Amino acid sequence: MLNPLTEDASPSVSPLRPPSALRAVEVLGASVVYPAADAPVQALQDIRLTIAQGEFISLIGPSGCGKTTLLRVIADLEPISGGQVLVNGVSPREARLARAYGYVFQAPALFPWRTVLANVMLPLQIQGRDREAAQAIAREHLGRVGLTQFEKKYPWQLSGGMQQRVSIARALSFEPRILMMDEPFGALDEITRDGLNEQLQQLWCRERRTVVFVTHSISEAVYLSTRIVVMSPRPGRIVKVIESTLPDERHLGLRDTPEFMQMAHEVREALSDGHH
Repeated sequence: MLNPLTEDASPSVSPLRPPSALRAVEVLGASVVYPAADAPVQALQDIRLTIAQGEFISLIGPSGCGKTTLLRVIADLEPISGGQVLVNGVSPREARLARAYGYVFQAPALFPWRTVLANVMLPLQIQGRDREAAQAIAREHLGRVGLTQFEKKYPWQLSGGMQQRVSIARALSFEPRILMMDEPFGALDEITRDGLNEQLQQLWCRERRTVVFVTHSISEAVYLSTRIVVMSPRPGRIVKVIESTLPDERHLGLRDTPEFMQMAHEVREALSDGHH
């Protein structure tokens, strides 16, 4: 499916792109090569992708295809070897220093000696917010992820799914316009994962933040995304970008509809084509 927000690698094509003010992320021919004793390892090769503000983009592909590397490049956690990356029109480093994004890791990474409330307050306190203001903001974001009653608990007293909700609240606490999520639900059981997928989708509908989401799950990618970026095995390349035809507001019952299953089939075929 043609997508106006995906840059074509061919120089003869001039793809439609959103105005610069509406571009949250631009990846312009980015490559990542890791040096090694025997031979360099190319993790990403000529990645070209434009993400508009308010999109929910999922990166999906086989293990080792560079999904997390691409996310880390956008987040200024990984340098590129070639090409260019812009976040809100500036370099990833400038965007990071401007606190343009929040990052949710695969594991919650909460401090066990701090309460739930204190964990969410931490980035605000690092920014220099006074304690009272930080508490008010942290409580607001715990409410958004349904954890108002658990602010005095410690991480070890929570389930894995609840810990990830704390991590999401912490990432949202300083109001970033871009939320980057690296397989945040991958280690959870299916029932918990379904519930968090639904909560995240509802959160996106309410706030329309730009989300860049890494996943191995076809169903998760189809359920959450406005566009699905399918990547090939190493060296990681974008083999297809699939635009969702589902309504913005979704419920888990959509997964049983022909439209959902057709999209899942299209993603599965693109993954298979990427292997060849």
